[in-house]
Amino acid sequence: MTTDLQSTADRAGPAPIGHHGTRAAVLLELKRAGPATAATLAAALGCSLNAVRHHLKELESDGTIGHDRTRHGVGAPAHEYRLTAKGLALFPERYAGTVSHLLGQLVALQGRDASVRLLQEHYAGIGERIRVQAATLAALERGEQIARALDHEGFMATWHALPDGGVLTEHNCPHRVVAEQFPEVCEAEEAFLAAAFGGSVERRTHIAAGCGSCSYHVTLAEPAAGDPS
Repeated sequence: MTTDLQSTADRAGPAPIGHHGTRAAVLLELKRAGPATAATLAAALGCSLNAVRHHLKELESDGTIGHDRTRHGVGAPAHEYRLTAKGLALFPERYAGTVSHLLGQLVALQGRDASVRLLQEHYAGIGERIRVQAATLAALERGEQIARALDHEGFMATWHALPDGGVLTEHNCPHRVVAEQFPEVCEAEEAFLAAAFGGSVERRTHIAAGCGSCSYHVTLAEPAAGDPS
């Protein structure tokens, strides 16, 4: 079972630093899906409730996760587990600290505008790669392809289709430290997503603002039938 869960964790996204097997799978599921009960986690991971509870107890003891008591209908309140700031820090951010430092040096040498232009060019390059990959697909097929492409970039992205488009959710920000210093990168991301989808993109949640994920409501320009572009 541990081997299967390790394989699942490896496929799901960047592994939390210092954790493997079932414990890594629990952390990844909380990162990707948000707060969850022990029973929900056990069902999602395909392992026993007792095993999940054991790992939750250990993770809570070291401060990696916390829990809230929530009530759903009748009965006793349930414990919903969530990642703490310490838990969120376990996920790789693609050398963001080094990049942030180098950008700071560029600001000192050439001014803030030079750093912003460099970041915008970088995001434009990511956007162009994703746009080319999705360009030949029908509008309603682009969401899955774009989510896969963003997954490859470290965003742990998922796509939920709706009749007029869908919701793209990024459960990890590989450039969070940079975005905190240069919020312009978030605007650049929104712009390249709109270009890749060929429709309008509206941000609903924002990691830089303290949310657990960045999510975008996408309205496609093409009708629901979605003839190929």
